[in-house]
Amino acid sequence: MRKLSILIVEDGQSQREMLRDFLSQEGHFIAEAESGEKAIRLVRDGQFDLMLVDYKMPGMNGLQVLEEVRKINPQIDVIMMTAYGTIETAVDSMKAGAVDYITKPIELDELLLTIDKILERRTLIKENEILRAGLREKGVTTNQIIYQSASMERLINMAGRVAPSRTTVLLQGESGTGKELFARLIHSMSERSEQPMLTVNCGALPETLLESELFGHEKGAFTGATARRIGRFEEADGGTLFLDEIGEVSASVQVKLLRFLQDREFQRLGGNASQHSDVRIISATNRNLQELVKDEAFREDLYYRLNVVVINIPPLRERKDDIPLLIEHFIQKFARDNGKFIEGISSEAMDLLIKYDYPGNVRELENIIERAVVIARDAVVSRADLPFQDRDLPIEDLSHGGTMKDSVETLERDMIQKALIDADYNQTRASEILGITERTLRYKMKKYGLK
Repeated sequence: MRKLSILIVEDGQSQREMLRDFLSQEGHFIAEAESGEKAIRLVRDGQFDLMLVDYKMPGMNGLQVLEEVRKINPQIDVIMMTAYGTIETAVDSMKAGAVDYITKPIELDELLLTIDKILERRTLIKENEILRAGLREKGVTTNQIIYQSASMERLINMAGRVAPSRTTVLLQGESGTGKELFARLIHSMSERSEQPMLTVNCGALPETLLESELFGHEKGAFTGATARRIGRFEEADGGTLFLDEIGEVSASVQVKLLRFLQDREFQRLGGNASQHSDVRIISATNRNLQELVKDEAFREDLYYRLNVVVINIPPLRERKDDIPLLIEHFIQKFARDNGKFIEGISSEAMDLLIKYDYPGNVRELENIIERAVVIARDAVVSRADLPFQDRDLPIEDLSHGGTMKDSVETLERDMIQKALIDADYNQTRASEILGITERTLRYKMKKYGLK
């Protein structure tokens, strides 16, 4: 990983020197400022990737430094350093633009982990900016994939790196996660983007029709074959063929797919002549192909041919950071499509939607918002416009004995634990998911023994 240019803003000399020595040993380039005023001068005159800013300093405090830095260069990441008693203020700082905060006394391993995460994120963002710039030159955008989570940022980055090759790609994920959108993104970023991308849903056709759809057929190959038909492999020559629900393919079609992937050859149904096609294969499945291989329902050699690069698209319940952004996008889309003025969504409805687990993933959320926009009486989507009630939320059964107080506390503990997992143990994000302050979250974690 590349090293960062870091400005340490700390009025305590011993603390400042300790951080300087430690981060210098890690190879980062370090500058120091003992006051907010000096830090601002250094930012105006120099170039920094990251600032470590103590909140409580004489003169300008950390929040004031942050606000001024954001005006000068919003690309600089800021980590706020704060004593435990000022956590609420640190959260305010994050709302003002800080990327994270650490509490004193500073755990150096924790600081290093935080910096590594920032460096990884900056690298991904930079690579993805280059990727999008290349797409804009081709007249293509990634706007159909709506995200802000780090997990999706990594997947977009992976798609950009694999796109220029001709290798096969396997997209894995539950129904409704957007596998076809990723396939189209990969095709759009490839050198084949000027050629067609064709899609075949392998689970929607019986075996004979699927063979004909893929490979074509000769006249008389089967009842009703009154003329030669060109298949998708030939139609997509020079482009991309997206095979959705690849796990549903029959044994005989698997053999023909394997032959094509090995030799780039196939035969039309009812024909003997070998055909050639320069087509890239992207396949997708919501099934576990490894389990199908173990059950001898899917050829192992075909699995390894398809499994060269795998992109696992997470379900929506595992990337809840993206839900508010998706909701905003769908509200605007369906308000425009239906000629309605909808300016937003109530906090109660948003809270309910964030807590829901979406077995149908993004497609289900899209349907929920479309319905809500259509039936909404007001300019704001409310809880009453949503098609489910509290009983639909993924809340565990409370009938496990004990008093009502015990049941409520058990539920509260489970919700906090789930929010922490969903937020990758980032307490700021977990508190936002739960709709409570971070101080309250820390109190509850201590109460229930959650680490």
